[in-house]
Amino acid sequence: MKSRSILHLVAVLGLSLAASALCLAQDKGSGKLKDEAKQSEKAARVLEEIMGTPDKAIPQDLLDKAECVAVFPSVIKAGFIVGGRGGRGVASCRTANGWSAPAYFNLAGGSVGLQIGAQATDFVLLFMNKEGLNHLLSDKFELGGDASVAAGPVGRQAGASTDLKLNAQILSYSRSKGLFAGLELKGVVIKPDKDDMRDVYGTGVTAKEVLQENKVQAPAAVRTFPNTLARFSSRKG
Repeated sequence: MKSRSILHLVAVLGLSLAASALCLAQDKGSGKLKDEAKQSEKAARVLEEIMGTPDKAIPQDLLDKAECVAVFPSVIKAGFIVGGRGGRGVASCRTANGWSAPAYFNLAGGSVGLQIGAQATDFVLLFMNKEGLNHLLSDKFELGGDASVAAGPVGRQAGASTDLKLNAQILSYSRSKGLFAGLELKGVVIKPDKDDMRDVYGTGVTAKEVLQENKVQAPAAVRTFPNTLARFSSRKG
């Protein structure tokens, strides 16, 4: 009888430890996902605030023509003599069923010159054609190097300047200290954030599988950005 009690106690303790380990793993995974969900929310908020001022926003016709949209909130530019940019962002592309699940990317680039201090800037990139999309789906690419980029026009009166920029694969914008404008963002390298992608979709899932092939289902927690895009541009692929 005593040995049975001991065995029972060992079994209960084993189940308890296993349950605790499972809960810990779930909490850890949930904690990681919260970070990616926050990135999606930040990107959505940037887009919402920009499009909320039509006279200074991305022209609607350009947003409707874009194949993909990427937003990099609060990219830090810092340095003393030699500086650089660094930040994380999310992208979503048009599919036959609407905007795709979000894919996660890193943005980095250097600059040399007389500079001091740090500044946070929001960047918005519109991928206007299949060539631009292909760059986004690659392992990495450089704006102005691998992919042609131009400063995007803003406001209702895009006019003829818009037509001149439609040949660019990517239109780029920046917002700093409340000022939103087109910016020719050259020399910046963009590549998938493998850690964020793994946390959200699992090991080995690529940006192409998420953005174009529609092979994965995005958790509801990270869909804030594509849902916001759908509100401002409903045209399907």
